[in-house]
Amino acid sequence: MVVKNKFKLFALVGIAFCVVSLLVHLLLANYSTGDIIQYRPTVDKVYQIGKKFRYRKLWGSIQSLEVLQPFANPRKAYSVPGEQNGFIYAKIYGGFDHVKSSICDLVAVSKLLNATLVIPEIQDSLRSKGISSKFKSFSYVYNEEQFIAALSNDLVIVKTLPYDMRQDRKRNKFPTFSIRYSASPSFYMEEVLPKLKQSNAVGLLIADGGCLESILPSDMEEYQRLRCRVAFHALQFRPEVQALGNQIVERLRASGRPYLAFHPGLARETLAFHGCAELFQDVHTELIQSKRKQMIKRGIVHGNLNIDSASQKRKGLCPLMPEEVGILLRAMGYPPDTIVYLSGAEMFGGQRVLVPLRAMYTNLVDRTSLCSKTELSKLLGPEYPLLSNIPTPLPVKSKEQLIKEWNKAGPRPRPLPPPPARPFYQHEKEGWYGWIAESDTEPDPSTEDLRMQAHRLIWNALDYYVSVEADVFFPGFHNDGSGWPDFSSLVIGHRLYQMASARTYRPDRKALVMLLDSIHDNLYHPKHNWTLSVRQNLNHSLGIDGLIKESQMSKPKSFLSHPLPECSCRASKTSELQTPVKGPNGELLYGGEERCPDWMVRGLSLVLQESKDTKDEGDEVPEEDFDVEGHEDFGDGSGTEAARLFEQEEEMDLDD
Repeated sequence: MVVKNKFKLFALVGIAFCVVSLLVHLLLANYSTGDIIQYRPTVDKVYQIGKKFRYRKLWGSIQSLEVLQPFANPRKAYSVPGEQNGFIYAKIYGGFDHVKSSICDLVAVSKLLNATLVIPEIQDSLRSKGISSKFKSFSYVYNEEQFIAALSNDLVIVKTLPYDMRQDRKRNKFPTFSIRYSASPSFYMEEVLPKLKQSNAVGLLIADGGCLESILPSDMEEYQRLRCRVAFHALQFRPEVQALGNQIVERLRASGRPYLAFHPGLARETLAFHGCAELFQDVHTELIQSKRKQMIKRGIVHGNLNIDSASQKRKGLCPLMPEEVGILLRAMGYPPDTIVYLSGAEMFGGQRVLVPLRAMYTNLVDRTSLCSKTELSKLLGPEYPLLSNIPTPLPVKSKEQLIKEWNKAGPRPRPLPPPPARPFYQHEKEGWYGWIAESDTEPDPSTEDLRMQAHRLIWNALDYYVSVEADVFFPGFHNDGSGWPDFSSLVIGHRLYQMASARTYRPDRKALVMLLDSIHDNLYHPKHNWTLSVRQNLNHSLGIDGLIKESQMSKPKSFLSHPLPECSCRASKTSELQTPVKGPNGELLYGGEERCPDWMVRGLSLVLQESKDTKDEGDEVPEEDFDVEGHEDFGDGSGTEAARLFEQEEEMDLDD
């Protein structure tokens, strides 16, 4: 009996030991190799907007940047338009980002030369056949009347040249300059101005996305602020684009939840420039290599045709793939039902590269899923039909012709002739890359391709509007170092000017690629420490550290992507102004903004007080009233008060 009791005791002790050991192992495994931990905010990390709640660490504003306010008014003696030296007319080639950047530089050049600016021609829409005659070149995207009125105190802008000068232009009597990228002010003063005074008009051809260098001398700060007034006030989209953009934003926020805008940045030209062909497979790699070969022949790329894409990506020169962005967003804590708006009119690789991201975030939407075909077609206006690309069938031969051919066919019996080759239809060639299997040279764009290029201007304008208004913006690629303006950088700059405290990620691709490579074999089950590293890296990009790094990388290439400190002011007391941060060469990286005017400070103090009171109320909400699982606690979009303040500032600008 005693022996049996001892066996039972040993068995119970063994079972207890196994249970304790199993629990310890489970806890250790959950801490070290668990899945990405979704962020669950506690009560003190939630603030209230009206009757809604939001995750402060996911959607809240950046407090350290709330003092930065948009202020691009002239601050020194500024000459008003007087006697003009002549007219400047221009043709601008390229996509949406090239056009926007070039127009801002063109206005600054016209002011520098004291010339009358003729509204520039956007060549992409003029070359496209069948584009609606309802729109002219510039008005296809932007509001002409707003552009002229907003800059009336800066320079004289006209819609067309006088009649006699238009005739002389047709006869090529005026000198024309093909402007290289980032030309210096001295080039215009020494080369263009004498010709302008002599002939009373000059033409400019701008193809590389910018005709004036990004960083101007310190005595030309007013020209920098003029660029801001053009980019963020004068260049307003035409009313139809703005109206549909507002509808998209309202539909994204209809459920009372914020949304995140994501721009992949997967453009064929960018991938070819940096040698990122191996990120793709099959025909896409060949297409990138073909474009890179063209760039080498034109002198745009100075390097080998074949280049190690993995090495380029580790240097941060290649875009983050959508799958990688989804993993990073999950690491940050964005739940799977987060509304993600996909912006960008063209994405190389198509829908296939979006499959992993769509699996992680089922609410991945774009303009086509939020708007009807009728709404989108209204933006384009009535267009002329294009000729069909379907090959015409061979003419039917008469009976006499068939008999004649049969008699000439030779002795019989003979094998039957092979059947005629079946023609390849346009839809079978998959559009613009069907030539890969047929020819080594890329064919000239068809009429349909040219029309699609013009349509991309509209779609990019629509996506730009929605991205600027987003609660969070995440770029897949920006600041590539090539000098070309890119979509994401322009959005980042616009958000920095309009609402600096909005949550805008400025990812360090080089550091993030290293983190992703460290878990290459276990992407979807990283360690907890890895998740913390990603959060630390991306959170630093949101605040002052991110702005300082952005200033070093972005501003020397594109002023509009980082318009600080020239186009902002600081809404704080003089004693509280930020100590300027300077780079190794003495360049100003952060700080140095002047104090905001009194009228703006008074308005901001009321707004900030209301916001503070609202946040304090939200912190007192009991935890049981916070529905995390249903996610009904999200607030309306970010920047409501900031947008109201921005509108007040625009009204005051007219009287200042």
